[in-house]
Amino acid sequence: MHLVNHPDSSGPADPRADALWRTNRYPELADVAARQQGVLSRSQLRDRGWGRHRVDTEITRGRWTAVAPMVVAMQNAPLVRGQRMWLGVLHAGPTAVLTHSTACEVGGLTWTVDPTIHVLTSKSDDVAPLPGLRFRQSRRHYRDWLDRRSSLPRLRIEHAALLTAERDRYLRRAVGLLAATVQQGLCTPDGLLLAISQIRKLRHGAIFQLALGDIAGGAQSFAEIDVGRLCDEAGLEPPQRQRMRIDREGRRRYLDCEWVLLDGRILVLEIDGSFHMRTTHWVKDMKRERSVVLSGRTVLRCSSVEIRLDPQAIVDDLRAFGVPTRFVRDHSA
Repeated sequence: MHLVNHPDSSGPADPRADALWRTNRYPELADVAARQQGVLSRSQLRDRGWGRHRVDTEITRGRWTAVAPMVVAMQNAPLVRGQRMWLGVLHAGPTAVLTHSTACEVGGLTWTVDPTIHVLTSKSDDVAPLPGLRFRQSRRHYRDWLDRRSSLPRLRIEHAALLTAERDRYLRRAVGLLAATVQQGLCTPDGLLLAISQIRKLRHGAIFQLALGDIAGGAQSFAEIDVGRLCDEAGLEPPQRQRMRIDREGRRRYLDCEWVLLDGRILVLEIDGSFHMRTTHWVKDMKRERSVVLSGRTVLRCSSVEIRLDPQAIVDDLRAFGVPTRFVRDHSA
């Protein structure tokens, strides 16, 4: 299940929910009600000339709903998701912004659904809990990371994606989220790299930098990956030959890491230097791989991200296929 892309709207409105605030019943509130989907703080109402008694009258008569101590909804129907986001930032106070996966959702990212609405506040803020919302406090200076184009106060997608990724218990999924933001055209690898430099003590920041170089496919790709060194550290015989080529899009590919095994078979490990491959390139790679197999070689494939995140799995597969340990060949000879 995935999020539907509704940038800055956070989903379709419930026709029952907007009946009152879309009418001309409250002209002095029309602009702010439209911007905030009918969810207003009592201080905003007070600034528009609405005293406490007048607000309470609307609530008592069942036209409005008190959804938090200092926040009201200009309706008597349940809040839809976008309205609950407004509830979160208004309830948490003037420094509050949408963050993590919620800010990514509002920014248009299609990703795994997170039903919890995440709101970021300053470390000193004391926010009472609300069902379905998570209020995160931070000492980081996040006010410089806001997306000024958004009607909902939220972090830019670069910062929100990185904060989401650093909390993910699975590094591969975390890197996948960063790749998705780039693939879906929501930000650039350079933008994410800049955001990494701005987020103090970002967990897994070094790995994210390497992954983004791979995603970009440019000069910061995994050029430093040395399969020979990996084999040396694991006690395996290094490949006889390793070479790198640049594909049509400028991405680095590591090819033909070959081992002639003790039984005469030839094993090829191909390392794709791009986290996600387009279908057209994938088809070409399959065609090329067939030609390698037809030459009598056996091909194993992995991504450079996998080598960074799970090198032991690669070592285990090479060993299982028959790549000998160092000095075994000399000893057998």
